[in-house]
Amino acid sequence: MTPTTMIKTNGISKTVTTTQGQLQILKPISFEVKAGESIAIVGASGSGKSTLLSLLAGLDEVSEGEIIIDGQAMQNMDEEQRAQLRGAKVGFIFQSFMLVQSLTALENIMLPAEIAGHDDAKQRALDILKLVGLDHRASHYPNQLSGGEQQRVAIARALSHKPKILFADEPTGNLDAANSDKIEKLLFELNQNSHTTLVLVTHDSVLASKCQRQLHMQAGELTEVFPSSPSEQDARQVG
Repeated sequence: MTPTTMIKTNGISKTVTTTQGQLQILKPISFEVKAGESIAIVGASGSGKSTLLSLLAGLDEVSEGEIIIDGQAMQNMDEEQRAQLRGAKVGFIFQSFMLVQSLTALENIMLPAEIAGHDDAKQRALDILKLVGLDHRASHYPNQLSGGEQQRVAIARALSHKPKILFADEPTGNLDAANSDKIEKLLFELNQNSHTTLVLVTHDSVLASKCQRQLHMQAGELTEVFPSSPSEQDARQVG
């Protein structure tokens, strides 16, 4: 059976107003991501990677073009409707964890499921804490956790409402090598075992190489990177 298209973009671009005038951060981009795929978006700082991820996740609005998430077009949605879409289908992992300091690990994980109105938010959170190996830390606050533990809590929170797509912005960027390995293993296990579509932004070429596809961002333009072979081109522009 052919996998369904989970993400589709048609000519999306992003322009912002600066003191010098209009600045185009993203040039028109068109590509698709199939359900269950793992995609790495790579490129230098300031190339537009995180901007693209925020647009795909519905955290920001495109200037032109359209984004379709699991068959739903976002360009006609208001903020409340986009929030509902995120709550139903999208999980987001930030480099800086973004945990609520006044809530325990368990309470942080329960938050999205509670907002989405799930009655079993606590049980879901407990199950996911166990999945990420932190059930013994349920009552601890973020400042009582190591960086690796905080990122695992952040991943658990992103999964608490069983999203179809997981977006991750530099998920290992603030972690040491040992914790980076744990987080990588966890992300790809979730991708493979739960068929969760994984889209991540990373500077880590080793992490990127473990994804099924790599997209390279440079100066707002997106190019797909292919494994090198004598008979193949290395890259093809997307858009």
